[in-house]
Amino acid sequence: MTSNRILLGKIGAAHGIKGEVRVMSYTEDPLAIADYDPLETDKPGLSISITKARVSKNLVIASVKGVTDRNAAEKLNGVSLYVSRDRLEAPGEDEFYHADLIGLAVRLEDGSELGTVTAVTNFGADDLLDVRLTGTRRSVFLPFTRAVVPEVKLAEGYVVAIPPEGWLEETPRDPEDVDPDDAQ
Repeated sequence: MTSNRILLGKIGAAHGIKGEVRVMSYTEDPLAIADYDPLETDKPGLSISITKARVSKNLVIASVKGVTDRNAAEKLNGVSLYVSRDRLEAPGEDEFYHADLIGLAVRLEDGSELGTVTAVTNFGADDLLDVRLTGTRRSVFLPFTRAVVPEVKLAEGYVVAIPPEGWLEETPRDPEDVDPDDAQ
């Protein structure tokens, strides 16, 4: 599912008293977010220019044009930062923007539908596809590796998945789930 805008990061809490903000950057190189000037936001009429940036632990500490004190920085907490898709390079072979994966159907090798990609997350190792299973309210994580997801068919709107053996059986069930086959 392609979008006209790509989410590059999200502003968090203020940092210090001089107007700096913490930014969770979703770019491969966290500091690269500062190279996109101006950044669009999810607040109508607001665009942001990062004037200085440095990495601190797993966040970017950024100075934003026009923001000079903590009170102004606090007003930016929670603002999402976007760039127009046409300002980005086309992804290379076997590279994908997360925004393009969200909403894709997940099919098994036999063509049966497993679910839908609802998010792409990374807890420090590899990317994981958050898959909402068809016919249930359950979501499960699927490793986004070539072994588990050998085919990505963006134009056709789906990915092919080969879940690890026992993967679905080990996934805890939501007690409120209703399996359509059990409802009869």
